[in-house]
Amino acid sequence: MPREMTGAQIVVQALKDQGVDTVFGYPGGAVLPIYDEIFKQNDIKHILVRHEQGATHAAEGYARSTGKPGVVLVTSGPGATNAVTGLTDALMDSIPMIVLTGQVPTFLIGSDGFQEADTVGITRPCTKHNWLVKETDHLADTLHQAFHVAMAGRPGPVLVDIPKDVQFATGMYNSPEEAEELPYNPRREPEDDAVMAMVEMIETAERPILYTGGGVINSGDRASALLRELAEETGFPVTSTLMGLGCYPASGKLWLGMLGMHGMYEANMAMHGCDAMFCIGARFDDRITGRLDAFSPGSKKAHIDIDPSSINKNVHVDVPILGDVAETLERVLAKWRARGAQTRRDRLAGWWTQIEAWKAIKCLTYKPSKSVIKPQYALERLEALTRGRDRYITTEVGQHQMWAAQFLRFDEPKRWMTSGGLGTMGYGVPASIGVQIAHPEALVINVAGEASFMMTMQELSCAVQYMAPVKQFILNNERLGMVRQWQQLLHGERYSHSYSEALPDFVKMAEAFGCKGIRCTDPADLDDAIQEMLDYDGPVIFDCLVEKHENCFPMIPSGKAHNEMLLGEASTEGAIDVSGSVLV
Repeated sequence: MPREMTGAQIVVQALKDQGVDTVFGYPGGAVLPIYDEIFKQNDIKHILVRHEQGATHAAEGYARSTGKPGVVLVTSGPGATNAVTGLTDALMDSIPMIVLTGQVPTFLIGSDGFQEADTVGITRPCTKHNWLVKETDHLADTLHQAFHVAMAGRPGPVLVDIPKDVQFATGMYNSPEEAEELPYNPRREPEDDAVMAMVEMIETAERPILYTGGGVINSGDRASALLRELAEETGFPVTSTLMGLGCYPASGKLWLGMLGMHGMYEANMAMHGCDAMFCIGARFDDRITGRLDAFSPGSKKAHIDIDPSSINKNVHVDVPILGDVAETLERVLAKWRARGAQTRRDRLAGWWTQIEAWKAIKCLTYKPSKSVIKPQYALERLEALTRGRDRYITTEVGQHQMWAAQFLRFDEPKRWMTSGGLGTMGYGVPASIGVQIAHPEALVINVAGEASFMMTMQELSCAVQYMAPVKQFILNNERLGMVRQWQQLLHGERYSHSYSEALPDFVKMAEAFGCKGIRCTDPADLDDAIQEMLDYDGPVIFDCLVEKHENCFPMIPSGKAHNEMLLGEASTEGAIDVSGSVLV
């Protein structure tokens, strides 16, 4: 039965009833009643971050690694505005997050009161939905709706703005079961005609490719399992976006690697030369498609997505399938198997022969060095020394992020957390803390660049406070590496403000925070230094000084097509024509 509570008590009770065990937040005057109720209970753990942006990224890491929504609690005004970057990041990458913000009392709204901001107006473009609750009796139903909206359909962030007087006043609390009927119910089951059209594409494809994305992971572990069944039974090659890494195992024989601007040569060439593209839980963003009018010419395209606005948004598809990835794949497999599980195996063998020829280009080959650590080598050794561990990887944004995607391998979903759509420098440090809080016994490593690391490095204080043994693996080239690379290749080598002249001593910084600091400059010492990092049972800052001017290849230059990639000098270069033949 409904019970009378204060608004602050309603907030805490709603979180408990929604199964929340962790909240990332930072207190302030407009949320003190809620913080007072948090103090009185022990069911929900509160993690005190050092900046509200850190709270949102930590919640993203928690959500991405668990499949549960991340929850954030911040105050009004600057507390809310500091959360905007994380909200936008979560919206772009489809991460479920509930942000609770304090607001000035209702009678002061519009008066430019102390720490007042139009939070609902500011965050409307960067949330799935948001609410300003002006009556305590409406608070419980609104909070339950917020959780539903964040998780239903394409996941994303929502925000509930709660004035301080609403937190003090009393109202009736309804449990999730007693809450008002929720009007937002996205379609999950695909239409039969669309399923049949995809089955017919599978049966007739001669040069197919499974193009997968983060939507597979968001759909749940069942979706990843069904994708693997589809790939294994058809023999179709599989590629993935940055956000989809792990939905198909990197150790699988059908895996082509990541595609897109810094994707694998064979993946991009297969996307360009395929005759049947099955887009599963991805959205044809510009980092993947390259030049739109030259994207995969002549191929027939099917697109499975739960978000109707994503279908035909950037690329017109022949078979649009609106529905949940897991439910759609289940129906596709059932129908295809019932019809005899047929594919064009005679033509598929030739397609794989071509793909193997593209693989022979060895696009990730780089020139080794005995005098300086190459960033690729650092990640190869990190992969080798952590393989088989219960490992989660977060990253910052830049060259190191792309090298991590290329050289680290993921056989399971929810093990790779990175900022994809927004490309947020400063994401990785707090995200790694959120992942570690969710998985306290696991090995959590943030692959960082020194510039990104410094944007949210204050969150290491949070890691120390909560004994989260996160490892910060910094590839330190003393440059804004990706900016410098573009300036070299596209802006006449005019290096405008892309280098750092006043970097801190990261080892001393680690010690000041109460972490362990390790520095490595010699390739011969790298394995021992990485092992020292792994053996330490607390947070570590690993300062790995790497080649300053190494470029990240392969690379599709801006405005170019998939078959116009730049390769590193060490790769076996060949010219590729659109028919799919290698011309040496």
